[in-house]
Amino acid sequence: MSDLRTPIGDVPGIGRPAARALSEHGLSTVGELDGRSWPELAALHGVGPAAGRRLQRVLAEHGASLQDPPAPQAHRDVITQGATGENAKDIRTHATAVDPAEYVDGLDGRRRAEGAQLLEIYDAATGERAVMWGPSMIGYGEVHYRYATGREGDTFQLGFSPRKAELALYGLQGFPRSEELLDELGPHRRGAGCLWVRSLAAIDVGVLAELVAHAWRSGPDATGPEGSADS
Repeated sequence: MSDLRTPIGDVPGIGRPAARALSEHGLSTVGELDGRSWPELAALHGVGPAAGRRLQRVLAEHGASLQDPPAPQAHRDVITQGATGENAKDIRTHATAVDPAEYVDGLDGRRRAEGAQLLEIYDAATGERAVMWGPSMIGYGEVHYRYATGREGDTFQLGFSPRKAELALYGLQGFPRSEELLDELGPHRRGAGCLWVRSLAAIDVGVLAELVAHAWRSGPDATGPEGSADS
């Protein structure tokens, strides 16, 4: 069972050469990879794309991501509408009974106002009730994913997390108009399964609302799990 505190060498499938190369660059736990450039890490001797995908998978399960992560395997991953209750045993992020509005109200400063604004945007675009997933992610709708490897689980279709450093926006990529709308959104960076935005003031929230509505209408079958949060 891996989480952000797990030593990189203890992640299943990560060989000693990759763990040693990352350790020599001051990276010893999975969480320390969050926000690090994958192209830079991939240049290290012993760190290959298979290791990158495995580490990215663990990061994504806990709402984190490499920057410019390795491309997923070409094999088809499948995501479908509705939860099934079939989850990999090590998945620890599930829907909770915490009220998302109360959670947002407890945030500090700007993130409280931005969290409230995101609730309004997602509520209006989806018409769905917001649900807390884990301690910090707010999701809308339920889907089930199954990777080509056989790993599967339930998660939310769209969602966001008003993190201290950046806002994480889940499930908005991979649809017919995604690229067009992202080009108009404003400053952001892209991870596997999420967009990262420093503040709502820096982007066009009207475009964001359109992007959320488009992703919701397009439905989960239009994309693989990379377009949604793997929880």
